[in-house]
This record gives sequence, structure tokens and C-alpha cells, in this order.
Amino acid sequence: MPVVAPPPTRARGGDGDGDDEAGGEDDELDEAVAAATLGDGFVRQLVDAAVAAVDHIVHLGVADPARIAVGGHSYGAFMTATLLAHAPPGTFCAGIARSGAYNRTLTPFGFQSITRTTLWQAPAAYAAMSPFFYAHVMGAPLLLIHGAADGNAGTAPLQSERLFEALRGHGKVARLVLLPAEGHGYRARESVLHVLAEMDAWLERYCKRGEG
Repeated sequence: MPVVAPPPTRARGGDGDGDDEAGGEDDELDEAVAAATLGDGFVRQLVDAAVAAVDHIVHLGVADPARIAVGGHSYGAFMTATLLAHAPPGTFCAGIARSGAYNRTLTPFGFQSITRTTLWQAPAAYAAMSPFFYAHVMGAPLLLIHGAADGNAGTAPLQSERLFEALRGHGKVARLVLLPAEGHGYRARESVLHVLAEMDAWLERYCKRGEG
């Protein structure tokens, strides 16, 4: 069963060191517009690329279009949730998101390449880059896994907890697994085996047997 996984990229928040001096109002406006454009363009490009990849492997005859899942870790987890929120219904049978950031308003002073534009300057960009706000339209079952001791500023366990609550509140199929004493990467043998077992069971249930 093929799994289309976006490439994992380290999630990071704004540096918060206060070294950058704020520019004038024109600079702030330019940055806000650029941030909004980035958010809108990112989602379109991500969805287009994923749909093209799915169409290609189906055309090659190496994948069953009803049994393609999507998954990723860290930034890949964010992309996974974004795809489940914005890709055409039925593109993926299930999703697996590990230690991601799903609500950018929880890091309101910058994230990723948006490091000088705040939530208050570009709320549309923060919303576009927050699959949390699209939980009500996610159709495929989503498995969320997170290290309970994740110290990354942008990927606190609260990110997965809140997305899980939003999905369940809207009647969506979701499961949250918190790994005790694990950080952003999972190190203990027991944790790694647990993660593998959870992912295997999720794909078996919602892609192979099609219970979604």
C-alpha cells in the first residue's frame, strides 16, 4: 500500500531575540501582503503537487486510488493536515501526522519564513497556514502522534491536542497518541515500536479494510 508522504522539514517559530528593528509602516504593510500571498500560494501549490503525484502513480498502475494515505513528521505533519483539509475529497484514505504545528496563531510573532510579520498584521496568512481552522472540512481519518515532552516552540503537544479536540468536536474520525517523555523526535525503543504499531493499525483499518 503506497503512502504519499510530504518531505519532513523542521518546524521553527520566530527567533524572538528582538534584534531586528521594526521598519516603517510601508515595510510592515509589504511584509503583511507578502505573508498573506505566501500562505495562499503555499496551500495551492501543495495541493496541486500532491494531486499530481497521486494521479501519476495511479496512471502508472502501481497504486490503488482508494488506498493512498498521506503522512509526515514535523513540517510534514503540518502539510499532511493541510492536504486533508484542502485536497479534493477522496484523494487520501487516511492521514498520519506526527509532532506537527496546526494552529499558527499559537506562535503569533512569526513562524517558518514569516519571522517579522505578526498575527495582527497578517491574520489571513496565519489562518491559511493553520489546518486547525479547517478541521470541520477534513474528511479522511487522521492519526495524530506527539511527544509529550516536545520542547520545540512551534510544535508543543498542545498543537496536536487542540486539533484532535476540533476534529472530534466536528464528528471526524481521529486518534491522538501522546508518547510519555518523548521530545520532537522519538528515541525510546518502546516509543518507536508503539508508533510503528499505531501507524500500521491505522492504515490497515482505514485504507486496507476501508472502514473510514
